[in-house]
Amino acid sequence: MQKLTITRPDDWHLHLRDGAALKAVLPHTVRQFSRAIIMPNLKPPIRSVADAAAYRDRIIAAIPAGERFEPLMTLYLTDNTSPEEIIAAKASQFIKAVKYYPAGATTNSDFGVTDIRKCDRVFAAMQQVDLPLLLHGEVTDRDVDVFDREKAFIERHLIPLRLRFPKLRVVLEHITTSDAVKFVLAANNVAATITPQHLLFSRNILFKGGIRPHFYCLPILKREQHRLAVLQAATSGSPKFFLGTDSAPHPRNSKESSCGCAGCFSALHAMALYAEAFESVDSLNKLEAFASFYGPDFYQLPRNTEQITLTKKTWRVPDQVPFPESGLVPLGAGQEMTWQMT
Repeated sequence: MQKLTITRPDDWHLHLRDGAALKAVLPHTVRQFSRAIIMPNLKPPIRSVADAAAYRDRIIAAIPAGERFEPLMTLYLTDNTSPEEIIAAKASQFIKAVKYYPAGATTNSDFGVTDIRKCDRVFAAMQQVDLPLLLHGEVTDRDVDVFDREKAFIERHLIPLRLRFPKLRVVLEHITTSDAVKFVLAANNVAATITPQHLLFSRNILFKGGIRPHFYCLPILKREQHRLAVLQAATSGSPKFFLGTDSAPHPRNSKESSCGCAGCFSALHAMALYAEAFESVDSLNKLEAFASFYGPDFYQLPRNTEQITLTKKTWRVPDQVPFPESGLVPLGAGQEMTWQMT
């Protein structure tokens, strides 16, 4: 196959930051995707409908001239989020979900939830108005190994949450383990997003020739057996799994430091990365549904009608792209790719 034409996809998990950083990275997403679920972990986070409306306006103002793109907004869940804010969020029509971060789990998560049971009143309101819950599915307990945090979260928190709120629609974001795959397949009203890095790389890549900080993300890359399980899920044709890049831009000097930030920047070439992953298991025929159909269906939104084309073409991922402070290193910088969006 030399060309692949598919319905224009959407990104169901995206970090855009704000200000100059937003203006630098947004064009990469707009070129490939029609819509994106926008993460709310700014400083300060997006905690109210008013916050989300103002951030949405800033995103729309940064869309390149002549391009069309719809930001789908989310609220940042805290211990103090009220049921009334949830009802207002649903009524806004532009807020499509609420994001749960365990306090301290990842970038800008210090305002996150300290105990998930503190949010039961909020979850009840979300279930009532049918507003999805997006989960960063990791525990942050110091006694839990970093490679086991997803599994522990499912066992300790997600299974009890599903028993308390069985009709709440849930997205377990950026899944990384066979444990998550099994849970999603067995649970009602639960779906999952999958990133390109968790499809393409195991944890070995973090240490190939030395510490490689631009492959460091949270949840962290796992063993090869888990990568294969996640890849099988993505290419299975199950509507429970769909595209979410979790593209997370950090300036080079913040990644290459004594305490580097978590996050992989993949917005530059996201669809090429997914095509590489799907082709690796001879499943390019499954890419369109994963990228363009299952996400809108879960969020109860119409599928896109425009198309994009990917072409078989060898090219090299740039070492960095322009970004405030010190440049931005894309996922797989310097590596050769065999697909390119044209």
